[in-house]
Amino acid sequence: MLVVDANVVVWACGSEVGFDHYAREELVAPPFMWAEARNALHEALWRGEASRALAEAAHARLESAPVRSRAHVRLGPQAWQLAEEFGWAKTYDAEYVALAQLLDCRLVTLNARLRRACDRLGFVVGPTEL
Repeated sequence: MLVVDANVVVWACGSEVGFDHYAREELVAPPFMWAEARNALHEALWRGEASRALAEAAHARLESAPVRSRAHVRLGPQAWQLAEEFGWAKTYDAEYVALAQLLDCRLVTLNARLRRACDRLGFVVGPTEL
């Protein structure tokens, strides 16, 4: 099982390879990931960084992505604690880290800042590290 963050999902939705890299894994994400990914796709369209056709195709792939929404009763408190520990103002990234901790699995991210901050935890990796 892998927790995937919105950056990984957005990349996969806009890529020809899509989720093939993760075909052997069960992919999960906190429930808010879809809103975060949808926001990133729409923002790319709005800023002119993606054509309408590309953004809409990526959005359609997001809606059928092989990622399961996963929550945990301790997700909120754990994310809060991690944000405090890492000195983060926002808890968004901490939710991904917390979910991976609680499920005892790895978190896959393209967010270099998140990857560096969590390096000592040993379970936050980039896609090329799988």
